Amino acid sequence: MALAVRTTRDPFGALFRQLDGDFDSLIRRSFPAGTGQFVPAVDVVKDGTDVVVTVEVPGVDVEKDVEVEVAEGKLVISGSRAERASSEERGVLVRESRSGSFRREFSLPEHVTAESVEATYDRGLLHVRVRDVSKPKVEPRKIQVRGLTAGERPAVEGGTESDKSGE
Repeated sequence: MALAVRTTRDPFGALFRQLDGDFDSLIRRSFPAGTGQFVPAVDVVKDGTDVVVTVEVPGVDVEKDVEVEVAEGKLVISGSRAERASSEERGVLVRESRSGSFRREFSLPEHVTAESVEATYDRGLLHVRVRDVSKPKVEPRKIQVRGLTAGERPAVEGGTESDKSGE
């Protein structure tokens, strides 16, 4: 007598394994090992008429390794993060922290100059404030209409034919 073995198939397991493999492949192609670059995360937030760009750069010496400049109508934030020295390379199981150089560029309106930009750094976050990026909305203003007094007549150039014949 033969014993029948019944197996259950997980229909989602294969799908998840395939998606996981595809995601890993995409990440490897986007950030190949040894390129010497990483892309720090950035938040751009409007604060009144200002814009604040916050860049995540933990482990970076901002005074030595980061530059913020305005050039050719763009805000350019660039720098580098040194690779952490490891005396025991064999013990590393996973290394996800990136090192190398980075460069982020943001287009600016024509009226924004370098004098409108200031940068601060606190606990791994570089905050770059660009003042007066958007002009404040001008509220409508009523103009008072006044009546002309006797003898006042507005000067109008190029009047109508009837105005010219009355001269």
